[in-house]
Amino acid sequence: MYGKGLRVLTLATFTALIATFCLVVFYAPNDADQGFIQKIFYLHVPVAIITLVAYVVAGIFAVMHLRTGDGRWDVRSYVVIHIALIFNVIGLLSGAIWAKASWGHWWVWDEPTLVSFLIVFLLYATYQPLRFSIEDPERQARYASVFAILAGAFVPLNFMAVRMATSLVHPRTFATADGGLPGQMMFVFVVAIVAMGLLFWLLVKYEITQKNVTWQLRALRRRLLGDDAVAPLGRSAAPTIAPEARP
Repeated sequence: MYGKGLRVLTLATFTALIATFCLVVFYAPNDADQGFIQKIFYLHVPVAIITLVAYVVAGIFAVMHLRTGDGRWDVRSYVVIHIALIFNVIGLLSGAIWAKASWGHWWVWDEPTLVSFLIVFLLYATYQPLRFSIEDPERQARYASVFAILAGAFVPLNFMAVRMATSLVHPRTFATADGGLPGQMMFVFVVAIVAMGLLFWLLVKYEITQKNVTWQLRALRRRLLGDDAVAPLGRSAAPTIAPEARP
């Protein structure tokens, strides 16, 4: 049921990633000031953009959950936040490597873009502990959705506040002047964003598919062997939702 779509998406993702790697190494010019190390930009910035967009999308999924009461929207919101946190860590680590190579420091506390990205990560790092501190499945999903909506609204506000800051070390990637990328760099950057977006989507699809299969197997074991047969499997590190609401 899920295999064909995942195979196509996997192939597209790996093709895009290989194309991005080749373009970054062999096509994109070296930066005049930073040299080859600047090419980590094609990892760091696309990952950061995908991460922030994903948090907003998770908030939209949470709104749909509260509006419809459909547990599938809650699962989607949960999985998107889970994968976005992984991307968030990659963004922080790649940013630290770039900062060390360019500025001589692993971290620059007076750079608002870096600090704001860390704040967003720390905010969403509380999502799972808060969620699984609630035992009741319906309350758990409801409170998690409220969190995702409020945090998702904070992300664009935080971004706009950073963009209006007077002191910015990061370049204005999409600016038409004073920091905009040259044509070759912009082309590679767009391809990198597409590749990172496909990778994110692929990881989300894999996790949702894994959860669907796990729930279906548990339901089958329960029907065949009774409720006691499911107990040894333990508690899943996934949203606790009623069987009729599962995808």
